[in-house]
Amino acid sequence: ETASYGATIVAIISLEAFAGMWINAFIACVLCIGWVKKKTLNSNDKILLVLSWSRISSVCFSWVNEFLSVIYPNYFYVHPILQLISSFAAFFNHSNLWVSACLCVFYCIKIANFRNSFFIFLKVRIDRMVPWLLLGSGISALAMGIIVYDHNETVQRKNFTFTCLRNIWEESIRMDKHFFPAFFLLGFGYAASFLAVIFSAVFLLFSLWRHKHKMQTNSMKDLSMEAHIRAMKSILSFLVMYSINFVCLILTIIDTMKNENTMTLPAYIYLYAFPGVHSLILICSNPKLENALQKILSCMKCE
Repeated sequence: ETASYGATIVAIISLEAFAGMWINAFIACVLCIGWVKKKTLNSNDKILLVLSWSRISSVCFSWVNEFLSVIYPNYFYVHPILQLISSFAAFFNHSNLWVSACLCVFYCIKIANFRNSFFIFLKVRIDRMVPWLLLGSGISALAMGIIVYDHNETVQRKNFTFTCLRNIWEESIRMDKHFFPAFFLLGFGYAASFLAVIFSAVFLLFSLWRHKHKMQTNSMKDLSMEAHIRAMKSILSFLVMYSINFVCLILTIIDTMKNENTMTLPAYIYLYAFPGVHSLILICSNPKLENALQKILSCMKCE
């Protein structure tokens, strides 16, 4: 039964993982081709390019980790495979989350209109700030990866074992105490990026509502309004998906701390689906990516 359950998880997440990698590889290829042709990338494309590569790497390493844990459970005890895979997975996962948050913040600052002097300051300099935001995301993700490696290294040294029934409860408490700082930092990183997305969506929604209120008597088609609506659809869909993703991540942390698997399958199904599904939404909301996809689909129909 355990083997069947593990095989089911691997089969489902493998399909989702490869679909997500192909979708994000498409985004990366289109943007790289445009980069080579025009010799430049705008700020939005820079974030999308980094996000696509981050998601490819995140899904790939997470899938390898899950696959090896099912077909070769003893690899956890081979030094330093566990430490390296877990560290890379944590790095790319946090990079994915923070770059996604950067995209939402960029949409908010670039499209929303407020008279606040600080907001105007950010709006004027946002294009120059994008590389620094991406660098900051990478540094924070690297720090998280180092923390995960350090804690896994400590666990390996202490050689925790759960084979003796008499010591299960004692070892569980010791494990919780040891991992609590790491779990707290993981949760804090998830929560911080989640808050960035929430605030971006709220500010952009308020800007849209205010703009609609001002344009009620204007019957002419307003390009700024269209930009607001298009970005709002993208960021609201991402907010809903990101909220579910955040809940799943927190549930996996709780299950890991309690050494349970009650939420493993549904949480993993969603976590592996998230990068691909949201990237599809980004493709549909980006004219350049959507046109490239339509050309490919039309060529496939002709054949």
